[in-house]
Amino acid sequence: MRHPALLSLVLGLLALGPGLDGSPTEALARHEFRRSVMGTEARLVLYAPSAAVAREAGGAAFERMLAIEAVASDWIADSELSRLGRAAGTHALAISDPLFEVLTQAREVAARTGGRFDPTSGPLTQLWRQHRAAHTLPAQDELEAARALVDWRALELDAEHRTARLARPGMRLDLGGIAKGYACDAALAVLEEHGCGSALVELGGDLVVGAPPPEQAAWSITIDCGSGAEPRELLLVRQAVATSGDAFQFTEVAGERYSHVLDTGTGLGLRTGLCTTVVAPTGALADALATALNVAGPAAGSDLAGRFEGVRLAR
Repeated sequence: MRHPALLSLVLGLLALGPGLDGSPTEALARHEFRRSVMGTEARLVLYAPSAAVAREAGGAAFERMLAIEAVASDWIADSELSRLGRAAGTHALAISDPLFEVLTQAREVAARTGGRFDPTSGPLTQLWRQHRAAHTLPAQDELEAARALVDWRALELDAEHRTARLARPGMRLDLGGIAKGYACDAALAVLEEHGCGSALVELGGDLVVGAPPPEQAAWSITIDCGSGAEPRELLLVRQAVATSGDAFQFTEVAGERYSHVLDTGTGLGLRTGLCTTVVAPTGALADALATALNVAGPAAGSDLAGRFEGVRLAR
């Protein structure tokens, strides 16, 4: 749904010695790993007492992210998400816990943002992908047909039986605005399970951090929207950050610039040129709200952000 702005990390390569409170800590070295996940680069930065521990923790975190991709991607024909789309308008399907959890979170954000983020936007996403590539706009009848299939309220979830159903034939799910953040959350949890609580996970620009590095009060993150504005530094501890805007993904049609971020109200990419950065308690929430608040615009976006505990817009 969107391509986040550039996020860069400013840290030393090695941190040893006492903690911030003066207590002795085990010597922890910085390790970094990269791997392709969800069509983009995933990056792990973690502090561990040995290279062996770091490799084991990092490998397990990447495997968790890949497992989420396997069930939640609309690019994979046999993913659970794709199968839900093919069954739209028929019966409910039993789905895995990760997919049920991310769909539950997506539906909640959709409800609380008045549909500005909508996980059922798949028909519009597919239509816009085709026209973005061709640098054309969809015909009005195409837009109306796709928009008629977008309605988060028609995503039915049964917590007791762990099933999901799309109520109308032709509906499709698109979790591009939340799955990466959710995968970052899951990967960080894996790293913490392996004793690597001082860690950062980045996936395509969505970013979550755990405890700060040794001898540091916080992770220092630089946000650059690529629009000529001055980069901004954020200091984060056990938080997430995501950015939505058209700085890196857009198309031009008849001299007009359209973002790849979709406004489900019009069915077209945004034309505002806004860059919206959200800090939130979890990656999934930051990811989804970055899209929703970008669609909402500055005034309404500020109001929406205030409805979520622990969420703020980075100015």
